[in-house]
Amino acid sequence: MYESTRGNLNGQTASQAITLGMVPSGGLFVPSTFPNLNWQDLQGLTYRDVAKQVMMPYLADFPEEAVSSIVDVYRDGTFDGEDPAPLVSVGKFGVLELWHGPTAAFKDMALQVLPDLLKVSLKQFNRDEDVLILVATSGDTGKAALEGFKNRKGMHIVVFYPDGGVSPVQERQMTTTEGSNTHVVAVKGNFDQCQTAVKQIFASESLKRRLQEKNLIFSSANSINWGRLLPQIVYYYWAYLQAVKQGKVAAGSAMNVVVPTGNFGNLQAAYYAKCMGLPLDKIICASNTNNVLTDFFATGVYQSQRTFYQTISPSMDILVSSNFERFLYEMSGRDAEKVRSWYDASNQGMFSVDDATLKACRNTVYAGWANEEETLETIAKSYQAYNYVFDPHTAVAMKVYDDYVSATKDQTFTAIASTASPFKFSSNVIRGLDQRESCADEWEALNRLSMLTGWKIPAGLQGLEKKPEKRVHSAIPEEIAQLVQIMFG
Repeated sequence: MYESTRGNLNGQTASQAITLGMVPSGGLFVPSTFPNLNWQDLQGLTYRDVAKQVMMPYLADFPEEAVSSIVDVYRDGTFDGEDPAPLVSVGKFGVLELWHGPTAAFKDMALQVLPDLLKVSLKQFNRDEDVLILVATSGDTGKAALEGFKNRKGMHIVVFYPDGGVSPVQERQMTTTEGSNTHVVAVKGNFDQCQTAVKQIFASESLKRRLQEKNLIFSSANSINWGRLLPQIVYYYWAYLQAVKQGKVAAGSAMNVVVPTGNFGNLQAAYYAKCMGLPLDKIICASNTNNVLTDFFATGVYQSQRTFYQTISPSMDILVSSNFERFLYEMSGRDAEKVRSWYDASNQGMFSVDDATLKACRNTVYAGWANEEETLETIAKSYQAYNYVFDPHTAVAMKVYDDYVSATKDQTFTAIASTASPFKFSSNVIRGLDQRESCADEWEALNRLSMLTGWKIPAGLQGLEKKPEKRVHSAIPEEIAQLVQIMFG
């Protein structure tokens, strides 16, 4: 069963939590208890079968055959190769490559599963309305969600992205998505403004009533939806299983993970794996110049009302980390009253946690950040040292990991979550690899990066510049609700 982080809606089934997306009156759904899952029982299984074993306990109201069918996506050719999330040995650490799906980003690992989770949820929940999926994206979620939901009967999806705040490849991926049920909106603002507008729509009873008259209900494909977060737990189990199989970790010994993050969902999934009994020790949180999370772990103060920076790692350009609420719920001892007070609108995005909660946070997570120059330097140094190409998000994680090892001398084997193919950010990766190189044309940069490194351009990025673009709507943040109403009301 599922409960709200703010104590305002409890006793919900998995189907209800996934269909609603977020708690209508504010808050996020979390499992009431965490199942224990011994990693040893998963040894020798395929990724698809590991996914079933990890996800089943959380989907108590789902038929087993439905879950079996849902996880078949991990072996049906949607992902490149037999292993959708290989742990690649690099130096003394491992890189968990999460970008072998159709959009070359880690979001595919969950967003190829969510549409079917939602379909089954609606059936279990006895809902026969069409679903309107609203998605705010800082870059990668948008295309992955569009790809997962395109041409799904009874489902419509609208993606809002910050105009000029994503890479040219990310934007082109979204604007060339096929499907008559897919819609894209360029918002003159940043990701946080897009995300806030979507949350306000979810809370609007009048808009819900108007859409209900059209036989439509809202849901979300952002990681505020439990159905997005659940499949992400799987690959931390997979990383540990591979580390043991490769002899990098002694069976039962601890492993660290480093996660480049903005919205905290990918990191929260690692923490949930730890709650289930996976032998994870330190979870390392890596931020870019928008280092609101790093500052929190240093001071205990969360301050989102600050200067927003547009960086070369755009998927991390976030100041309001939605999933952090789930983390604080656990770190405070599941104190819904505290969480409710911290996230009260009157705080205007700033709050301080108590000493006990901060201590629990620091005992669980190490946080650091890297600026633009350090990110580019890390791309170059890592390629020279390991002949491995990092995208600008994973490079942030690599820099923070180096800082962590320097500060702690911790030699525990560590898996770095690699969240996107370097080809999604080719021109900036080329800048990092060779300061003398410059490639203003993003499509030329794809080929140039391939020639420089010998790496193959992912299939989903090939020929993007030649694909026809769909109509892109434009709006300011304050107009988003009205636009949705015009489009569907």
